[in-house]
Amino acid sequence: MCDYCMPLEPYNAEYLAEKKIKHMSYHAYLRKLNAGKNKAESGSSYMVPLTEPYYRVRPDCPSGHKPFPQGICTKCQPSAITLQPQPYRMVDHVEFASSNIVDTLLAFWRDSSAQRIGFLYGRYEEYAEVPLGTKAVVEAIYEPPQVNEVDGVTLSAWDNEQDVDAMAQLCGMQRVGVIFTDLVDSGEGNGTVVCKRHIDSYFLASLEIVFAARYQSKYPRPTKWSDTGRFGSNFITCVVSGDTEGQISISAYQASNSAVEMVRADIIEPSAEPSAMLVQDEDEDNALGRTRYIPEVFYRRINEYGANVQENAKPSFPVEYLLVTLTHGFPKTARPQFTSSTFPVENREAIGQSQEIGALKKTLSTAGTSLNKPEGVNAVSDFHLLCFIHGLGVLSKDEEVLLAQLARTHDLNDGFTLLQTPGWATLETILKM
Repeated sequence: MCDYCMPLEPYNAEYLAEKKIKHMSYHAYLRKLNAGKNKAESGSSYMVPLTEPYYRVRPDCPSGHKPFPQGICTKCQPSAITLQPQPYRMVDHVEFASSNIVDTLLAFWRDSSAQRIGFLYGRYEEYAEVPLGTKAVVEAIYEPPQVNEVDGVTLSAWDNEQDVDAMAQLCGMQRVGVIFTDLVDSGEGNGTVVCKRHIDSYFLASLEIVFAARYQSKYPRPTKWSDTGRFGSNFITCVVSGDTEGQISISAYQASNSAVEMVRADIIEPSAEPSAMLVQDEDEDNALGRTRYIPEVFYRRINEYGANVQENAKPSFPVEYLLVTLTHGFPKTARPQFTSSTFPVENREAIGQSQEIGALKKTLSTAGTSLNKPEGVNAVSDFHLLCFIHGLGVLSKDEEVLLAQLARTHDLNDGFTLLQTPGWATLETILKM
């Protein structure tokens, strides 16, 4: 085999540039590191290719001195941080199973002019457009309790969070990300919106990057290729805002692994300027009676003379160094897992919509006792409806598994079996009262 017939590596820079792929995939990055560290012909011992960034003072220092802040040495203190754009991304593409999923979220803004946030539920699949790529397929958006305003959203206590995650798992899904709106009507009466996020302003605000980093830290990606057993996160952040043409568009991002660790180590904090991130000040901490080690933070940029120079990140630096962009889209032929959207969405009392027994009765009236018919199956194929039924506590665990399987696979045999269960009979009795 010669250089002309040898297949290209998935991290080949020329191929990625030709296909206009900005970031190599996680698995391509892993293969690149593994090829450099563990060469079969060298005969050396195996080395773990992935190492997560760690910017905190190590509590298990082997030097024997007192723990920080009573003692610190070069072995336990973090090194200076030099920020550079992350060359890889953990997830390459976000695919919404149906446009109706996003339209349902947008309906709240259209009815109230207030912003809205929801968590994305779906699964991860192979993405063939990027070598060794990964895509997140979104099947449902769950809207948790929140306070909605024209310029933002405040999340409230989410009491049934574990129940929603459990129902998603029964449907073969997991929480893959978060989505929120940032829309302002242009006032021209033609349906256009204001373009707030562009190359001359920002794409993801510093506060939003910290928000994304905290959730990525909460959902790490397990892997055997890291010395800690985890590396990065597959959790994604989507923003629905106006583009340069005034149309509503979706953008998908992830915080870089360095951003996640800097937030975890409390090195950075959001600023009032959306395009800038602040570095914490040790002197300010000392004045407040707090003790914390803040390493030096630098970033590299091209100056006005075209030279690549290193700048001190204090007191602030551009947020672009903490961002990774993803592509997004919809399938050519929509085959969503959930086919119905008639049941009210949760936590929308502010616009006069609520999930009640009456709404469930109205939705299931098209099904009645015909769960072994297509129209009956379609009526229960709604993630919001499934979560509401779960909250009633009427069905047993096995019956919930059967209901979730029916909503997901649309198998008429499952519908016939569910009709014979005592839990479904109890639910029908409640609806008749």
